[in-house]
Formats: sequence, structure tokens, C-alpha cells
Amino acid sequence: MANPKRRHSNSRTRKRRTHDKLTAPVFPLDKNLEKGGRIRSKRYVCSHCKQVNQPHTVCHNCGYYRGRQVISVER
Repeated sequence: MANPKRRHSNSRTRKRRTHDKLTAPVFPLDKNLEKGGRIRSKRYVCSHCKQVNQPHTVCHNCGYYRGRQVISVER
């Protein structure tokens, strides 16, 4: 296995980590969708209940994933 020969500097580590921060949730606007543009965000909004949740996970509020109900959630 490859191991680094020397330690990375703090500035080099921070430059790499600048892209890891979460962005605000983006609601798709009709005019953006008409132009074919897609706005990407690391935080996603559920298409069913409009709650913010993590990408590629079932919504904990309503139980929907990709437009269909996967689990039943008791309220």
C-alpha cells in the first residue's frame, strides 16, 4: 500500500476540504428547468414533502424515495 512520504501542509489540506462543505438546499425553479439547466446541491429536498434530507436516502419525514413510497412512517 502506498503511504505518503511527507506530511501534507495545513494549507494543502484545507484547499482540498473547501469542496466538502454543504451548500444550501436548492429548489428547482421553473425557468431553470425550461432552459435545461440543473442546479446541484449536496443537500436535497424531498420531492413529496419538500423537507431537506441527505442525498440517496429515504426521506425520514414521509418515507418516499425517488417518487415512490418505500417505507411507511407513523406520525
